[in-house]
Amino acid sequence: MSEFSKRFLSGGKRFRAQFCLRGWEAVRGSSGDQSDDASTAERAAAVSASAALEVFHAAALVHDDLIDNSDTRRGAPSAHRVFESRHADSAWAGSAPDYGRATAVLLGDLLLGWSDELLDDGLAALPTQAARAARLEFNRMRTEVTVGQYLDILEERAWVAMPDDAQRERAERVVVFKSAKYSIEAPLVIGGAIAGGSPAELDALRAFGLPLGIAFQLRDDLLGVYGDPSVTGKPAGDDLREGKRTVLVAIARERLSSPERQLLDDLLGDPDLDEEQVRSLQQALRDCGAVDEVERIIAMRTEEANRALEAAKLDRDASIALADLAGAVTRRVS
Repeated sequence: MSEFSKRFLSGGKRFRAQFCLRGWEAVRGSSGDQSDDASTAERAAAVSASAALEVFHAAALVHDDLIDNSDTRRGAPSAHRVFESRHADSAWAGSAPDYGRATAVLLGDLLLGWSDELLDDGLAALPTQAARAARLEFNRMRTEVTVGQYLDILEERAWVAMPDDAQRERAERVVVFKSAKYSIEAPLVIGGAIAGGSPAELDALRAFGLPLGIAFQLRDDLLGVYGDPSVTGKPAGDDLREGKRTVLVAIARERLSSPERQLLDDLLGDPDLDEEQVRSLQQALRDCGAVDEVERIIAMRTEEANRALEAAKLDRDASIALADLAGAVTRRVS
């Protein structure tokens, strides 16, 4: 299991780690003089917290692939499929799929434990107030992303009983809790808290991080429908087969005719969609203007984040780096 953990933790874009370190730099450079020893301890804590966030994310991906029954992750078999294949190849007793699922649950749990250990090791050398602030933010992030994951599962099933005019708002709520806070806002604030950031500084990081996190997830939603499998590592139209009730889908349902909306509802979530059906859904989402509307929202939210960053009293060099990072996460292709 440790061998597979090492392989699963390699690769990826490390966005959460980057935002955590940049959050630390944004506050550290604007918070006055500190001793070299204090600065060294803070940097070590920020690096440890960044690693903890990446290990936590790996745990979330293992469990997410289980929930979505995904076969691949980053162009390779997902965790439960790897363990399932090992069971089958070894001719062990019992069900190979059951073994794969059970072992992946344990792997995810193991990674969650390791993320906590990494965080605690780094925070141990900090002043109590900074350590407590960073830990509380990490705890809040962990709760929010778990709730967000539940909301995502809920919307895939409960949408049929919800009024049409509520579906966009409910999809936006999933974006905020499953991804926006978790992927960008929380890492920034954890880094800022490690640097001993004031309430005003941490609020400035939140004001930048939340709208950027929304734009980040909306880009992810587009990639889940239109992404190039050779780049994303996931099959084309994967979110369509999984039945993700994204903001993109909610906007499309507002704009499609009744027969077109019924066809979308009938096909969305069918794991056996063929390539022609995927292309048909992709075209319908584009033709009704839903894709253009999501692109508009991405641009609007990115601009909101950049305005907040420009207004913030944070370290100039770190702010420039954050602006560059904002461009990277909203214009990405994987």
